[in-house]
Amino acid sequence: MSSTTPGTRVQRMPRAQRRAQLLQAALTVFVSKGYHAAAMEDIADEAGVSKPVLYQHFPGKLDLYLALLDNQCDHLETLVLEALNSSDDHEERVYATVRAFFNFVADEGGSFRLIYESDLTNDPQVRHRLDALEAQLGEAIAQRIIQDTPLPQELAEMLGLAMSGAAQVMARTWLAHGAHFPKEVAAQAAGHLAWRGIGSFPVNRMGTATDPATGTDSAE
Repeated sequence: MSSTTPGTRVQRMPRAQRRAQLLQAALTVFVSKGYHAAAMEDIADEAGVSKPVLYQHFPGKLDLYLALLDNQCDHLETLVLEALNSSDDHEERVYATVRAFFNFVADEGGSFRLIYESDLTNDPQVRHRLDALEAQLGEAIAQRIIQDTPLPQELAEMLGLAMSGAAQVMARTWLAHGAHFPKEVAAQAAGHLAWRGIGSFPVNRMGTATDPATGTDSAE
């Protein structure tokens, strides 16, 4: 049954504000029910609007899901990019980057589930967005590795993808185990693991030439 009844007027609000309200309602419904079990009526009820109002903003359920997924992908990418640019210190950036994934999965709205636990990954449009996000995160981390170490691009790209994947798995593992210890403790431990790997490579020094095939100093 819809939360609005005949004769009930839905409060008017600016289009952008209404859209944000509908996306928040959709997030709640999709996280709790999954895409396939959720209905547009459920989302309209959650938002306190009629279905016609919902359809004015989103033609269908997939359109709504994709808009929400785009928002969450952009949010995670922003968190990671901010972490990568948060310090001039190589080690601090590694810890900050890992911590960004913990902050993302710790969000009370459960938005990370749309990216890492979606029940719609077989849909080509969803798969395209998730693959693009993975590539963008890996590339962003790889570029920092290239700047900070003498590793060649191919290895840096592999490590960028590996670090992104490992960070999100560790963050989700922490959450799945009931978060028995504080997020800061878990993120610090995960960051230490990442730093023990990345930090084992020599740090680039101004004016040092490297062999692109081996990643070693050409003077060696």
